Amino acid sequence: MMDETADDRGSVLLAIARESLAAALGLGEEAPRDDPWLRETGATFITLRIRRRLRGCVGTLRAFRPLLDDVRSNARAAAFSDSRFPPVRVPEYGQIAMEVSLLSPCEPCEFGCEEEALAQLRPGIDGIIFEAGKRRSTFLPQVWEQLPDPVDFLAQLKRKAGLPPAFWDPGVKLWRYTVMKWGEEERT
Repeated sequence: MMDETADDRGSVLLAIARESLAAALGLGEEAPRDDPWLRETGATFITLRIRRRLRGCVGTLRAFRPLLDDVRSNARAAAFSDSRFPPVRVPEYGQIAMEVSLLSPCEPCEFGCEEEALAQLRPGIDGIIFEAGKRRSTFLPQVWEQLPDPVDFLAQLKRKAGLPPAFWDPGVKLWRYTVMKWGEEERT
């Protein structure tokens, strides 16, 4: 049996995401998959873009179901359940470029104050989960491209959680994770 490289697996995950969206739009069917690694639990985010603009992004932070099911479910959710966007329509399908991010397990960050928390952030490497009470948000590591300063990154995470950018509370919790990501070329 030949070992698959990460790129090979990424190509498979992208194909699964695209097939899931096509099937949901009535444009095709999902191919049966029996690769053992797809039955292992995995956490993914699926990002959809049209002309480099975000069109949907939904994912799972903690692995709890088979990777195959996670990719299929998140592809559909990114297309139809991201509350920031209307559902994807059939005419958009050919314009969508997909990205699959496979998350590592989350690690808690230990800190006593906001300055200590900021010092632990690794720009360009970490995805961050922010939690304060019942409010929660996350940014994938790719977001560092738009928000390279840790202070801005954390402020926007707070805003995404529905809190003011200057908010801080001793009960704030942060977790970090990394991703392996694969993306399709932009479509025209």
